[in-house]
Amino acid sequence: MDFSLFPRDVFADLDRLQRQMQQAFEFSPSIRGFARGGFPALNVGGTPQSVEIYAYVPGVDPSSIEVNLERGVLTLSGERKSALEGLGAKDTVHIEERFAGKFRRVVTLSDDLDPDSVEARCKDGLLHISVKRKAAAQPRRVTIQ
Repeated sequence: MDFSLFPRDVFADLDRLQRQMQQAFEFSPSIRGFARGGFPALNVGGTPQSVEIYAYVPGVDPSSIEVNLERGVLTLSGERKSALEGLGAKDTVHIEERFAGKFRRVVTLSDDLDPDSVEARCKDGLLHISVKRKAAAQPRRVTIQ
């Protein structure tokens, strides 16, 4: 794939390069969301019974996504194919802003989660991961006698 450097494309190429560098060196967010950006975009929230993670993965084949939870660290990885892969060697791409390639996001979660109760579903480009909390971590009301 050839990138053409017309004067108006120089800034687009610099912007693309900056985004790639940020993705390469960006620290993964914790549950508190210290870092922003990266692919896929994530929303992480919780209930008293579980932690809910939503990853926005449009254009990604669900069978290419891998989800792992180990010691409170959730790892989401996979690959999104480029829409321009069918271009020939002599074809020129002027602008390509949509992320394509391998991705990996790591989220540090709380220690009170049960790694055996992870559920993941993907529909219409939205990956929903639900992790239940351990029974001992569930809030409970104490009756005063």
